[in-house]
Amino acid sequence: MPDRASGRAGFPVVVSGPSGVGKTTICRRLLAEDPLTAYSVSVTTRPPRGDEEDGRHYEFVPDVDFDELVASGQLAEWALVHGHRYGTRKRVIEELTADGLDVVMDVDIQGGMSIKSIYPQGVLVFILPPSYEVLEERLRGRATDDEGVIETRLRNALEELTWVSRYDYVVVNENLDRAVDQVRTIVGAERLRTSRFNADFIAR
Repeated sequence: MPDRASGRAGFPVVVSGPSGVGKTTICRRLLAEDPLTAYSVSVTTRPPRGDEEDGRHYEFVPDVDFDELVASGQLAEWALVHGHRYGTRKRVIEELTADGLDVVMDVDIQGGMSIKSIYPQGVLVFILPPSYEVLEERLRGRATDDEGVIETRLRNALEELTWVSRYDYVVVNENLDRAVDQVRTIVGAERLRTSRFNADFIAR
């Protein structure tokens, strides 16, 4: 459990990057290895798949409920992906960070910009491939998408790369273990910012 004695509040950690760059794997590793991180369960309108559990993997809601979440401003970010909507509740982020946990989120660039505008203390990390050619190799190597989908993902990657300068940090995922270590180092350093500690603790 987090040590509240320091008075440090947690912060959102947004990890973004092109499809196939490895950001989801990096997030999973960080969450598994760092007890001061937490996962924000997303809200989605799509139905559960396989053994997915409501409240654990996703919060599954009907479209009308998602409409209400958007209209009432309860979502920190949301996006339409393959015909279904996904979003992050502000309440979840705020409850976890109040407990001193850093909330790790794998979201797209639009979501990252939205999170940063609402939570300026948040940290944005952009994951880059070693090269465009390597990214293409990885996408084709997954053998899960047809040619049209791969081409769309590659075009989207070129657009996403133009947003790198809006992020706080960039990590090149050439070696997965090294990339995870670098993201962990970023989060660790951010925890030590004086601005994240309350004045009473610093004055002791």
